[in-house]
Amino acid sequence: MAAHDRACFSGSGSGFAEEPVAGLVLLSIVNMAESSFPSPEDLYCSLCMEALRDPVTIPCGDAYCLECIKVYWDQFDHMGLYNCPQCRATFTPRPALRRSLPDVDPERRRRPADLAPFPHMHRESFCDFCVGRRNKAVKSCLVCLAYYCETHVKPHYESTTFKRHKLVDETGHLDRKICPQHEKGLELFCRSDQMCICVLCTVREHRSHNITSAEEERIEKQKVLVVTQSQVQHIIQERTKELQELKHNVDVLKSSAQRAQAESDKTFHEMLQAVERWKAEIHQLIMANMQSAASQAEGYVERLEQEVLELQRRDAELRQILETEDHIHFLQNFPALCVPPEAMVPKVLINPQFSFGEMSKTAAEMKEHLDNICKKELSQISKTVGETPIYILLPRNGDKQLKVPSTVDFQEPKTRTDFLRYSCQLSFDPNTVYKELVLSNGNQKVVRKKTVQFYPDHPDRFDGFSQVLCRQPLHGFRFYWEAEWSGEFSIGVAYRSISRKGKNAHSLLGYNDKSWSLLCSDSGYSAWHNRVDRDLPDAHRASRIGVYLDYAGSTVAFYSVSDAMVLIHRFKVQFNEPLYAGFGVGSSVTLCQLKQNATS
Repeated sequence: MAAHDRACFSGSGSGFAEEPVAGLVLLSIVNMAESSFPSPEDLYCSLCMEALRDPVTIPCGDAYCLECIKVYWDQFDHMGLYNCPQCRATFTPRPALRRSLPDVDPERRRRPADLAPFPHMHRESFCDFCVGRRNKAVKSCLVCLAYYCETHVKPHYESTTFKRHKLVDETGHLDRKICPQHEKGLELFCRSDQMCICVLCTVREHRSHNITSAEEERIEKQKVLVVTQSQVQHIIQERTKELQELKHNVDVLKSSAQRAQAESDKTFHEMLQAVERWKAEIHQLIMANMQSAASQAEGYVERLEQEVLELQRRDAELRQILETEDHIHFLQNFPALCVPPEAMVPKVLINPQFSFGEMSKTAAEMKEHLDNICKKELSQISKTVGETPIYILLPRNGDKQLKVPSTVDFQEPKTRTDFLRYSCQLSFDPNTVYKELVLSNGNQKVVRKKTVQFYPDHPDRFDGFSQVLCRQPLHGFRFYWEAEWSGEFSIGVAYRSISRKGKNAHSLLGYNDKSWSLLCSDSGYSAWHNRVDRDLPDAHRASRIGVYLDYAGSTVAFYSVSDAMVLIHRFKVQFNEPLYAGFGVGSSVTLCQLKQNATS
């Protein structure tokens, strides 16, 4: 290396004879380089991660074990194009290998503690002019071919002698700025061979090739890299959003499982001693599926977090190479960084057909039937839950190994038959009913009377507005219900935490941030949430309103029910508490009895 440096410094075309100060500087560098050249045991092969054995040097200046680089290049013989595993420089034809360093005693081999995924991106360098402890270099000079710390780089800014010198940010691998064949600075780029070359290379090796300046080629390739960076940033945003949604939905699953377990426990405690054995089976089924869901989710979350970190690291590398002033460094690293990242993790969605609520529903039905019915229902629900996947993996980039089950419909239902697949049985909660409302038909119908009813005081009762909530909490999955009405009324959903006391916006359905409602009257419809109303365009007037809630999908929608389902309004919101069906009663409201797969 010292001989190579001296040849560069004494060349007639280098321009150093005209700059004696620069010549002295470079001579000092040579002496320091000879005294500080690394010993063999400090060098390693980036292919086998061991100390160099029978070391050889390739044209770009990087060194490898003879056997390692031969085996690595053998796999590219069919292409006729070879590259450096470390700096990605390309060669054609296959370069001759030159022995460079003495072999290293096997007992002194050392494996690097940690290698960056792109070791060619940056190698830490130290100032060539510090005496004693050397400071970290901050700039390198493409004329002096030397590294400078903050102190020793000052003459390049202050002295006119160095004003024609080119300073760039320190990126390491300064030796790679020199043509290995002609020992001249790399200033041009051969588009025909896609490699950096010197002026002398244009005379023979790259004669008649498509040659351009390094700066011009960098401008063209930078456009490609900017597009790649934009793609990386877009993917980071998508994956981060998916990660947040997945974590939220996992919390919903866990919460749903806990509530299902609690409701099942309460139901079973009210049953006779003879059915205690069925309680244990339901409990075991819920816990098994909750643990399965949590176990699967941990893997998906970890892989998504890993992919986000990898993409952020890639973005940082792209930002670093885009900001560098060193055109050669940019071009040499361009092939490794311009390739768009590939997806590592499939998109994970919560299967809308999976529901813990079905288990607690089955427990309630078992209470109403005897032992024979319990056996039949428990057997059926166990099979359904066991065969229904909790998570659905959507393929990315044409991954054919991930197949979405054909029975899963991710779109919002369109026909009434589709909606009825998610029908749920609701009943009014007597503890919430307003004092002028009367319940009947097994708490399925409510009528407003002029006279005050004598209901006991209860913290859940509305005392300011003619409103009532249903008893059943709705959370986690998809639900659908219908109601027939007369007189002006409102229908919607609300958190349990909605205020019940006082005649103010905090307790009126749709007038606060804890409820969403559709106001229906003979004059039209209007949607309400958090004191914001939206008059809706004229729609078909129907005496029956259907409500579709997709909890995991963050949707609650209202439909007029007739021969066709006509969408009236849809709210999009990420729910964070269980919801309860709510009604503002002007005259009367009746909950409709629905059956799944019904046609009318």
